[in-house]
Amino acid sequence: MSSESAAVSPREQLEQLIERGDAGALVGFFKSLGSGETAHTIARIDEADQTRLLEMLPPEFAADLMESLSDAQAADLIEELPVECAAAIVDQMASDEQADLIGELDEDDAEAILERMIPEEAEDVRRLTTYGPDTAGGIMVTEFLSYPEQMTVDGIIDDLRGNSQKYSSYDVQYVYVVTEASGKLSGIVRLRDLVLARGGDRITSVMLTTTQSVAVTATLDDLEDFFDRHSYFGVPVLDGDGRLVGVVRRALVEESLAERSDKAMLRIRGIVGGEELRTMPLASRAVRRLAFLAPNIGLNLVSVSVIAWYEPLLAQVSALMIFLPILSDMSGCAGNQAVAVSMRELALGLVKPSESARVLAQEAALGLINGLVLGVILGTITWLMRGDTYPYLGLVVGVAMVLNSLIAVCVGGTVPLLLQRLRVDPALASGPLLTTLTDLCGFFLALRLAMVMLEMTGVG
Repeated sequence: MSSESAAVSPREQLEQLIERGDAGALVGFFKSLGSGETAHTIARIDEADQTRLLEMLPPEFAADLMESLSDAQAADLIEELPVECAAAIVDQMASDEQADLIGELDEDDAEAILERMIPEEAEDVRRLTTYGPDTAGGIMVTEFLSYPEQMTVDGIIDDLRGNSQKYSSYDVQYVYVVTEASGKLSGIVRLRDLVLARGGDRITSVMLTTTQSVAVTATLDDLEDFFDRHSYFGVPVLDGDGRLVGVVRRALVEESLAERSDKAMLRIRGIVGGEELRTMPLASRAVRRLAFLAPNIGLNLVSVSVIAWYEPLLAQVSALMIFLPILSDMSGCAGNQAVAVSMRELALGLVKPSESARVLAQEAALGLINGLVLGVILGTITWLMRGDTYPYLGLVVGVAMVLNSLIAVCVGGTVPLLLQRLRVDPALASGPLLTTLTDLCGFFLALRLAMVMLEMTGVG
């Protein structure tokens, strides 16, 4: 590679290849990119080039490309394509990826694509999108191998060889045996047992009849627990009648758990409505953020109303204003730590919403210890800074720090559990509630203690 070509960025290389219209070179270009570079490079070219790129690529390679992107980014790209081109690409994707992508699209766009897909593929997608995203039905894949009980070993091996190209993307580890009439799961056959069996034997002679399975309605937490207890590559999914409808792979559960954690973190940080990327339309991003920020104006007004109430006091002890933001921030940090632990324990199933009293007791003990330490530190600093003018100010700030830290961790630890019981998303609501309460209590405690000290010293 010459020094001139080496200086060309991946984005510029991609734009040049799109301009040339060389589909083969484009395929080679993406194969040469690292996995982390694909999404970044596509995001850096303009929308027109993104559309031309996907139209030029073979549908099966474009599908692989889409699966390497986030659902939000893939949906943005698909929506800009002609419907026929979009349907051809979605047809080539794995069933779970199809369902995730279609679920990200507007209803009209999704329906238009489904109508132009291969009917069998579209039927699978419609069925998968009826299940909750965090259930076995929403996570499973429908690409699996099942054969009726009457099949022989030779018959199955002949089918595998005859359809090797089709089955190559199935990640086959097991063959599932079902009843021909009802499609109910009878057993599974490990590939090694299939290969070593005698060709004329029926498949039932080598299948394992004692098999683990999960219901189509099993939650993500149920699946996590299942794979923690069993070292399986995947598990068959059964509907209410015991029919085999899909397979949940361990890797898909781990991926879904990571996505749920990421979404919860976004909601805690104030990104409402799911994933946000800077490639999304500006108006959409603004609405998502304002949905969190606008209500907080009212909550903040509640907090500062305490300061307004004690405004005459602040005229006498103006130095207290310096330390109010510190009280608010330190208590908020302590409370957020408690929120994070409760959210994590809820996700892992280590705590139930009904255990608020136990969590409260544990957080109170921790909050008292940390509050005393922080109160002594902050009170000492306050005395050193303003002790000559206001001798009691260090005591006021220190005691307020102790009490507000105690309140913050108690609120932070229990609010997620209480919100969960009320069926309110704790990731979204815990942060604003915690901030408002810690600000309100911190301001009130400091100002009220200062007023008491003024009255005791006869200054007020």
